Amino acid sequence: MQPDTALSAIVGKKPLPRTQVTKKLWNYIKKHDLQDANKRTMINADANLRPVFGGKRKIDMFQMTKMVSKHLLAVK
Repeated sequence: MQPDTALSAIVGKKPLPRTQVTKKLWNYIKKHDLQDANKRTMINADANLRPVFGGKRKIDMFQMTKMVSKHLLAVK
């Protein structure tokens, strides 16, 4: 899968399998301490994640995959 410009700011510009995109995304979230302290299923979007999350400041981690899918293009 090829990440678009918004997602490539987080996972890099090279094509990756969807599993690696998810792994890199979680590494970014953990590295920048973006999981909500009170409700661990919520992700607090920083400036890089906000475009990926459709401009939302917070998103449920179960919705995250759906939002990220919009930023992946199939490699031919």
